[in-house]
Amino acid sequence: MKNVFLFFLVTSLLALGVQDADAQSRYRTALGLGIDLGDGPTLVGPQIKHFFDPANAGNAQVLFGDDVTVLGVDYSYNQPIRGANGLSWYVGVGPQLAFIDNGRWWYGDDDWDGNETFFALRPAVGLEFKIPSAPLAFHFDWKPWWNLSNNSHFEPARFTLGFKFTFK
Repeated sequence: MKNVFLFFLVTSLLALGVQDADAQSRYRTALGLGIDLGDGPTLVGPQIKHFFDPANAGNAQVLFGDDVTVLGVDYSYNQPIRGANGLSWYVGVGPQLAFIDNGRWWYGDDDWDGNETFFALRPAVGLEFKIPSAPLAFHFDWKPWWNLSNNSHFEPARFTLGFKFTFK
Protein backbone atom coordinates (compact mmCIF):
# COMPACT_ATOMS: atom_id res chain seq x y z
CA MET A 1 0.00 0.00 0.00
CA LYS A 2 2.89 2.32 0.79
CA ASN A 3 4.40 1.73 -2.68
CA VAL A 4 1.08 2.46 -4.41
CA PHE A 5 0.74 5.74 -2.47
CA LEU A 6 4.34 6.69 -3.32
CA PHE A 7 3.73 5.89 -7.01
CA PHE A 8 0.64 8.16 -7.13
CA LEU A 9 2.46 10.93 -5.28
CA VAL A 10 5.42 10.87 -7.67
CA THR A 11 3.11 10.68 -10.73
CA SER A 12 1.06 13.64 -9.46
CA LEU A 13 4.16 15.77 -8.87
CA LEU A 14 5.50 14.97 -12.34
CA ALA A 15 2.15 15.87 -13.91
CA LEU A 16 2.11 19.20 -12.06
CA GLY A 17 5.68 19.90 -13.21
CA VAL A 18 4.77 19.26 -16.85
CA GLN A 19 1.71 21.53 -16.57
CA ASP A 20 3.87 24.28 -15.02
CA ALA A 21 6.41 24.04 -17.84
CA ASP A 22 3.61 24.19 -20.43
CA ALA A 23 2.03 27.20 -18.72
CA GLN A 24 5.31 29.12 -18.88
CA SER A 25 5.67 28.73 -22.66
CA ARG A 26 1.95 29.54 -23.19
CA TYR A 27 2.14 28.18 -26.74
CA ARG A 28 4.44 26.00 -28.80
CA THR A 29 4.29 27.60 -32.28
CA ALA A 30 2.86 30.82 -33.69
CA LEU A 31 2.36 32.10 -37.25
CA GLY A 32 1.80 35.74 -38.02
CA LEU A 33 2.75 39.05 -39.52
CA GLY A 34 5.93 40.97 -38.70
CA ILE A 35 6.42 44.70 -39.24
CA ASP A 36 9.95 46.14 -39.12
CA LEU A 37 10.00 49.92 -38.83
CA GLY A 38 12.00 52.88 -37.66
CA ASP A 39 14.71 54.95 -39.30
CA GLY A 40 14.62 53.75 -42.90
CA PRO A 41 12.10 51.71 -44.87
CA THR A 42 9.16 49.87 -43.32
CA LEU A 43 9.25 46.14 -44.02
CA VAL A 44 6.31 43.72 -43.70
CA GLY A 45 6.01 39.95 -44.03
CA PRO A 46 5.20 36.55 -42.55
CA GLN A 47 6.92 35.15 -39.48
CA ILE A 48 6.92 31.96 -37.44
CA LYS A 49 8.00 31.50 -33.81
CA HIS A 50 8.60 28.10 -32.23
CA PHE A 51 9.45 27.29 -28.61
CA PHE A 52 12.00 24.49 -28.18
CA ASP A 53 11.35 24.49 -24.43
CA PRO A 54 9.66 26.96 -22.04
CA ALA A 55 12.48 29.53 -22.29
CA ASN A 56 14.19 29.07 -25.68
CA ALA A 57 12.60 29.93 -29.02
CA GLY A 58 13.47 30.42 -32.65
CA ASN A 59 11.85 32.97 -34.95
CA ALA A 60 12.05 33.16 -38.75
CA GLN A 61 10.71 35.87 -41.02
CA VAL A 62 10.64 37.04 -44.62
CA LEU A 63 10.10 40.80 -44.87
CA PHE A 64 9.36 42.86 -47.96
CA GLY A 65 9.75 46.56 -48.72
CA ASP A 66 10.49 48.83 -51.67
CA ASP A 67 13.18 47.04 -53.70
CA VAL A 68 14.26 44.91 -50.72
CA THR A 69 13.60 41.42 -49.34
CA VAL A 70 14.96 40.46 -45.91
CA LEU A 71 15.38 36.87 -44.69
CA GLY A 72 16.10 36.45 -41.01
CA VAL A 73 16.21 33.96 -38.17
CA ASP A 74 16.53 34.77 -34.48
CA TYR A 75 17.14 32.94 -31.23
CA SER A 76 15.41 34.34 -28.15
CA TYR A 77 15.48 33.65 -24.43
CA ASN A 78 11.97 34.21 -23.00
CA GLN A 79 10.74 34.62 -19.43
CA PRO A 80 7.26 35.41 -18.06
CA ILE A 81 6.75 38.55 -15.99
CA ARG A 82 5.40 37.59 -12.58
CA GLY A 83 1.97 38.95 -11.80
CA ALA A 84 1.27 39.88 -15.42
CA ASN A 85 -0.70 37.00 -16.90
CA GLY A 86 0.36 36.42 -20.51
CA LEU A 87 3.16 39.03 -20.55
CA SER A 88 6.79 37.99 -21.00
CA TRP A 89 10.13 39.60 -21.85
CA TYR A 90 12.79 38.28 -24.20
CA VAL A 91 16.30 38.94 -25.45
CA GLY A 92 17.81 37.48 -28.58
CA VAL A 93 19.98 37.81 -31.63
CA GLY A 94 20.04 36.53 -35.18
CA PRO A 95 21.50 36.89 -38.68
CA GLN A 96 19.65 38.70 -41.47
CA LEU A 97 20.18 38.84 -45.22
CA ALA A 98 18.86 41.82 -47.17
CA PHE A 99 18.56 41.45 -50.95
CA ILE A 100 18.42 44.83 -52.71
CA ASP A 101 17.07 44.96 -56.27
CA ASN A 102 17.91 48.13 -58.21
CA GLY A 103 17.22 50.30 -55.24
CA ARG A 104 19.01 52.30 -52.60
CA TRP A 105 19.17 50.92 -49.08
CA TRP A 106 18.49 53.48 -46.36
CA TYR A 107 22.15 54.08 -45.51
CA GLY A 108 25.43 54.27 -47.32
CA ASP A 109 26.22 55.99 -50.57
CA ASP A 110 23.37 58.20 -51.82
CA ASP A 111 24.50 57.64 -55.41
CA TRP A 112 24.35 53.85 -55.12
CA ASP A 113 21.74 52.12 -57.28
CA GLY A 114 22.32 48.44 -57.87
CA ASN A 115 21.79 44.87 -56.83
CA GLU A 116 23.45 43.95 -53.58
CA THR A 117 23.19 41.54 -50.65
CA PHE A 118 23.76 42.77 -47.12
CA PHE A 119 24.56 40.57 -44.11
CA ALA A 120 23.58 41.86 -40.68
CA LEU A 121 23.26 40.80 -37.06
CA ARG A 122 20.20 41.97 -35.18
CA PRO A 123 20.03 41.88 -31.39
CA ALA A 124 16.53 42.18 -29.92
CA VAL A 125 15.02 43.16 -26.56
CA GLY A 126 11.26 43.07 -26.27
CA LEU A 127 7.93 42.23 -24.73
CA GLU A 128 5.37 39.68 -25.86
CA PHE A 129 1.76 39.41 -24.75
CA LYS A 130 -0.21 36.20 -25.27
CA ILE A 131 -3.94 36.78 -24.68
CA PRO A 132 -4.72 34.10 -22.07
CA SER A 133 -8.23 33.36 -23.36
CA ALA A 134 -7.50 33.52 -27.11
CA PRO A 135 -4.96 32.02 -29.53
CA LEU A 136 -3.40 35.43 -30.23
CA ALA A 137 -0.05 36.97 -29.29
CA PHE A 138 1.58 40.36 -29.94
CA HIS A 139 5.14 41.54 -29.57
CA PHE A 140 7.10 44.78 -29.65
CA ASP A 141 10.87 44.98 -29.56
CA TRP A 142 13.88 47.14 -30.14
CA LYS A 143 15.84 45.43 -32.90
CA PRO A 144 18.75 47.50 -34.22
CA TRP A 145 20.33 46.66 -37.58
CA TRP A 146 24.09 46.02 -37.49
CA ASN A 147 25.24 45.63 -41.08
CA LEU A 148 28.53 43.72 -41.32
CA SER A 149 29.02 43.95 -45.10
CA ASN A 150 29.25 46.64 -47.77
CA ASN A 151 30.42 49.63 -45.71
CA SER A 152 29.54 48.35 -42.25
CA HIS A 153 26.83 50.39 -40.55
CA PHE A 154 24.88 50.33 -37.27
CA GLU A 155 21.28 51.61 -37.25
CA PRO A 156 19.94 51.76 -33.66
CA ALA A 157 16.49 53.19 -34.48
CA ARG A 158 14.79 49.97 -35.68
CA PHE A 159 11.81 48.25 -34.03
CA THR A 160 9.52 45.34 -34.82
CA LEU A 161 5.85 44.66 -34.16
CA GLY A 162 4.34 41.22 -34.49
CA PHE A 163 0.80 39.86 -34.60
CA LYS A 164 0.57 36.07 -34.26
CA PHE A 165 -1.93 33.22 -34.20
CA THR A 166 -0.74 30.64 -31.67
CA PHE A 167 -0.89 26.86 -31.67
CA LYS A 168 -0.39 24.57 -28.66
